[in-house]
Amino acid sequence: MYEAVPPKLYGGTERIVAFLCDALIDLGHDVTLFASAEAETLATLVPVRDQAIRLDPEPLKSDLAAHLSMLHDARQRTDEFDVLHFHVDLLHFPMFQDIAQRTVTTLHGRLDLKDLAAAYWRWPDFPLVSISDHQRRPLRFARWLGTVQHGLPSSLLPFSHTRGNYLAFLGRISPEKRPDRAIAIAKRAGIPLRIAAKVDPADRSYFNHEIRHLLDDPLIEYIGEINDADKASFLGNALALLFPIDWPEPFGLVMIEAMACGTPVIAWPCGAVPEVLDDGITGRIVNSEDEAVAAVRDVASLDRRRIRHAFERRFTAEVMARNYVDLYQQLLRNDDAGQRHIA
Repeated sequence: MYEAVPPKLYGGTERIVAFLCDALIDLGHDVTLFASAEAETLATLVPVRDQAIRLDPEPLKSDLAAHLSMLHDARQRTDEFDVLHFHVDLLHFPMFQDIAQRTVTTLHGRLDLKDLAAAYWRWPDFPLVSISDHQRRPLRFARWLGTVQHGLPSSLLPFSHTRGNYLAFLGRISPEKRPDRAIAIAKRAGIPLRIAAKVDPADRSYFNHEIRHLLDDPLIEYIGEINDADKASFLGNALALLFPIDWPEPFGLVMIEAMACGTPVIAWPCGAVPEVLDDGITGRIVNSEDEAVAAVRDVASLDRRRIRHAFERRFTAEVMARNYVDLYQQLLRNDDAGQRHIA
């Protein structure tokens, strides 16, 4: 509920929830979505807030109260569903502990934070889904049902035959995403860099003190947040996407968005990156700025059609939905119903 489903601008979790709901319905399942009222979905929508929290202009609001109200509404209706699929980290655990075996919880964030391990020890019965194998490492003891990588509708971002003449950076301006590193790579390679990224309030100081002055270079263009409609041209017309992260990335949705367009990715081997990228096929995995600058030249020779084929084989919303259905069926082995009702 922090963002709309799907988000109007930046946002990963809610975007995946939207794509998963629609793909499950296309596969013949009955899906109910608990989300804010502006959700665009094929699922049966239960509106639990008038609009998503982040873009709500009201200055005084409680995200905790909004989420607890949503969970209360879902709890009141549990008998209507075969499977309850949660995307709110572990917030629902106390309220659904008695029916944990009927739930699936996808974890979208990093799991190496203080207090998390103790909480997952406290509620060990919830079947969990990781979005990469690397993401699981801090909680190896947890009840992992499986790993399901993210997927996008195959028609969302069209394939682009022609490589462009600029590098792209898409996401958030934050220390762990390393926009400073992307800028340095572009300047050393002598190739323009376009930055389409949001600045969260928590990262405003970092942006003002560490990044803003780097944008004065004529090679660097800061665009700000963009929506899905703008991503097609932004990513599709790029020579490559720079993903120079410096943190244990749980997945990295922007990488498969670039791959959908046929655009190669240059990334550091942090977190899930080696699970998503095929080095030398869909991009280059590098360990230094020197290697990244060299990779800018190398990726120009990569086959963009082959990159798109890798996306279609591994990262479509249909592939993601089928993988989730396999996990739902693990929970429902003794249920003979053909169609499932999922919330």
